[in-house]
Amino acid sequence: MRLPRPRTRPRSLAGQLFAMQVVLVAAVVAGCAFFAYASGSEQAKETAARQVRAAALAIADSPSVREAIRTPDPSAVLQPYAEKVRRDTGIAFVTIMSPQRVRWTHPDSQRIGEEFLGHTARALRGETFSETYTGTLGPSIRVVTPIRDGGRITGLVSAGITVERVSSQVRAQLGALGLAAGGALALGGIGTYVINARLRRHTHGMNAAELSRLHDYHQATLHAVREGLLMLDGRRRIALINDAGRELLGLGPGAVGRRVAELDLPAPLTGALLASEERVDELHLTADRVIVVNTRPVVGGEQRGTVVTLRDHTELQALSGELDSERGFTQALRSQAHEAANRLHTVVSLIELGRAGEAVGFATAELELAQALTDRVVDAVAEPVLAALLLGKAAQANERGVELVLADDSLIDDGTLPTTLPQRDLVTILGNLIDNAVDAASEAATGGPDPGTVPAQRGTGGRTARARVTVTALAGEGELLLRVADTGAGIDPADAAEVFDRGWSTHGTGRGIGLALVRQAVHRNGGTVTLDGGPDGGARFTVRLPLAVAGRPAHPTKEATA
Repeated sequence: MRLPRPRTRPRSLAGQLFAMQVVLVAAVVAGCAFFAYASGSEQAKETAARQVRAAALAIADSPSVREAIRTPDPSAVLQPYAEKVRRDTGIAFVTIMSPQRVRWTHPDSQRIGEEFLGHTARALRGETFSETYTGTLGPSIRVVTPIRDGGRITGLVSAGITVERVSSQVRAQLGALGLAAGGALALGGIGTYVINARLRRHTHGMNAAELSRLHDYHQATLHAVREGLLMLDGRRRIALINDAGRELLGLGPGAVGRRVAELDLPAPLTGALLASEERVDELHLTADRVIVVNTRPVVGGEQRGTVVTLRDHTELQALSGELDSERGFTQALRSQAHEAANRLHTVVSLIELGRAGEAVGFATAELELAQALTDRVVDAVAEPVLAALLLGKAAQANERGVELVLADDSLIDDGTLPTTLPQRDLVTILGNLIDNAVDAASEAATGGPDPGTVPAQRGTGGRTARARVTVTALAGEGELLLRVADTGAGIDPADAAEVFDRGWSTHGTGRGIGLALVRQAVHRNGGTVTLDGGPDGGARFTVRLPLAVAGRPAHPTKEATA
């Protein structure tokens, strides 16, 4: 049975780079050593050639040499002289010969009188030349030059140094060169090891394939995650942002590298991104969205930065508003159920007392009052969502002693509103404006915030009949007009520019999101919202939504005016 071969883990990226760099350093050092050896060998040969050439020319120009050649026995004078020059200059041999190549001198005295081994033709023509030739002392680098006496060549001089001596000098230099090359290789290896050890720490020992796979997973995760991810460097510039982050903040593809302060985001959101401390689940509004922001500073590393996560809270906030409306409807229905029970008991009691006519009149009056408002809303507003919203808000307002009135000029025909205008945005806009107006009218009538514990009846509990909210809903001439006015205390003109900011409220902390959502929904549909004083002394909000481009985002405009 053959066992499967274990799969060996590929060498890490740092290890591969270390091996490659060691080979590269070794190759460079070896190449330099070879070049130094070759150039040193050539230089040694050139030095030897210059040395023997200088010695040969000096001997050829010596007057004593010319005089010795004229004597009957030139060797007697020239042999001691040639040996002295050879020992003083350190060359291998000095041979003085006749034009017929007969030696007068030689390091081996027994070779005197023999024929010179080498070329002399060029010297006999008056030239000085060098050559490498194998003579009685072995291969040698030699120079041959003529000896002139009165314009006539009377002899020749050959001085040389053996190749073996030159090679020994090069070998002596090669040892020092090898030590230098070894030192360079060791230093290169140590430096390479240190650099790759640091690289190994930064890459956590992963190889190239693992790093590539990690990068692919990283990119896939950034594009797949629905939460926005934003990374800022120490200078508060965007170092990384995923697709969801660009969408939530409304940024283009060129956002990376830009400073947060240059992104034209709302001031509170910009402050949260630039904060040095940690932020947890902060709610912020952009032009089109409600987002939850979490930030965490990056303490380690070369530069301090920040990691930011963004969650889209728009739909959840809208659902929360709808839930609040449904809760209000439920409370209103519960109150109306109690009121209906009281009225039914009253009708029954009147019948038992034998006053049937008064019982019929009492029941009919209540039905006519409720039916009149229903008929008015249904006749004027053919949009079912808005009609239902108005009827529900009217019931809520009635329980708080506030009369909700639909203006006489209100008219929305069936099919007037395009499908591109989201019904949820209409509920957000009109529902929040009516809620704020009912609060303001109720507070003005009672002299303070409604405690909201026991529903009061109309005309009792200190409330006056002037507590009223007037709603205008009109579709025509290419736009939808929604106007809500109340009989409250109004809004100080100094606060008119801030009422649409998140957190602005007259009801204490934890409030102030309604008008901000209104502005956001209006902006999302390309409309405008303005604030001024109403005819009854309270505040009046006017929303205009273009029906032709409803649902398309528009650029922010100046939305609040005194």
